[in-house]
Amino acid sequence: MERVKALVIGGGPAGLMAAEMLGQAGHPVVLTDAMPSVGRKFLMAGKSGLNLTKAESLERFCAAYGNAADWLTPSLAVFGPQDVQAWGEGLGQELFTGSTGRVFPVAMKASPLLRAWLERLQNLGLEIRSRWRWIGVDGMRFRFQTRDGLRELQPDVAVLALGGASWARLGSDGVWATLLPDVPMTKFAPANVGVSVVWSDYMSDFYGVPLKGIALKAGHLSSRGEILLSARGIEGGGIYPLSPALRQRAALKIDLVPKLDHSSVVARLSKPRGKASLSNHLRKNLGLSDVARALLAEVARPLPKDPSKLALLVKELQVPYKAVRPIDEAISTSGGVMRDGLDTHFMLKAHTGVFCAGEMLDWEAPTGGYLLTASFATGRAAGLGAARWLDQARPSARA
Repeated sequence: MERVKALVIGGGPAGLMAAEMLGQAGHPVVLTDAMPSVGRKFLMAGKSGLNLTKAESLERFCAAYGNAADWLTPSLAVFGPQDVQAWGEGLGQELFTGSTGRVFPVAMKASPLLRAWLERLQNLGLEIRSRWRWIGVDGMRFRFQTRDGLRELQPDVAVLALGGASWARLGSDGVWATLLPDVPMTKFAPANVGVSVVWSDYMSDFYGVPLKGIALKAGHLSSRGEILLSARGIEGGGIYPLSPALRQRAALKIDLVPKLDHSSVVARLSKPRGKASLSNHLRKNLGLSDVARALLAEVARPLPKDPSKLALLVKELQVPYKAVRPIDEAISTSGGVMRDGLDTHFMLKAHTGVFCAGEMLDWEAPTGGYLLTASFATGRAAGLGAARWLDQARPSARA
């Protein structure tokens, strides 16, 4: 058994941020990760452009976390969108803000930022032990399966940053939940995920074609953004924010022309059609794309000729779906360690001296920088909480 000062388990954004806070406070940190290297999901997320955060007011930003907003707001208030940008620039990364407010590195990759971050952490004395899989804990004795067999560490303080239950191939498999049976948790469920739809063979010509300029809603949630049809169903940034409602089987409705109100659509569809087909009439008068007209015909065949009835379909097309896609296909997950199981510094009430951070906590948010920012913010808060714990001469349990 090896004694260490501070232990961080998990080398994603939350774990690395917690390690940075502990290191800056002067505490030596050992960070373990089950994968061959740290930040693997972070790197994968950056392949299509690393969306660090979103440039908007703190109030609007925090609202994106739904029921968890009041829980996360204190952490986001001290490390929110502006702070994430300053942190990235402090690591030598030039950033830019897109038209939707999303903030990216000019390099559009995660690897330069991660390299600079790891260099900073190494200068703080961080020791990284890869291929160390956490398999159990007894008090403050943490057991690991390593390339050299079973190993055991006994830290003075520990931060768990183990991720959610999606992207198992990159290390986020949620298996850790079985190692904390006395911690209150919500069952993992897919978030930022598409839905399964059974299409006719006719729709195969439109797989992978983006459907743009639409609005979507499910239950009390709404979204604007493009979607993609695939052999499996519907996916894409437009549908992902609706995941909480879709998991509850709320109806999925699509407005194909959100810039026009119902009466305007009726007026345009009431124009003489002449010899034009109904499909061409929709294209000419409403500007519906090929994929939009195909989706309309697929869901509402046969299409009504009455302009008012057809306008209702165009404005509120209800797409039948079977269920949300499996958790392995989700960008993130809901569920995890519940708020009631933690104190205000993210320390587990059932495990004195053990803190939690990141996506292993029971919150969810849409894509667009919200996931990363909350991981950074909670990692920072847990790291600072752990540092305070170490700095106390006679630590005592907190409510």
